[in-house]
Amino acid sequence: MALPTLTPEQRKAALEKAAEARAARTALLAKVKAGELSFSQLLERDDDIAKKIKVSQALRAVKGVGPAKATALMEEAGVDEKRRLGGLGAQQRKKLVEALG
Repeated sequence: MALPTLTPEQRKAALEKAAEARAARTALLAKVKAGELSFSQLLERDDDIAKKIKVSQALRAVKGVGPAKATALMEEAGVDEKRRLGGLGAQQRKKLVEALG
């Protein structure tokens, strides 16, 4: 299916909306990195901003977790590398929280 042709105004509005969403996700991950929000609290959030964060990004925001450890944790919990927080099952969430705790 072809993408619809957007007017310049529609394109500008879509780009602004995308930029706002990226900024919101970045701010949320910064709170995790600063220790203001725990990984389990991030998983409990039910808003679209948190749901669209990639699991690997969320794990790397946790203090002491780098790319290698994030990959290992995801493999241990059976989480695909492209999975986002909103797509995690209850067991996957539980395994990730236990592995970090």
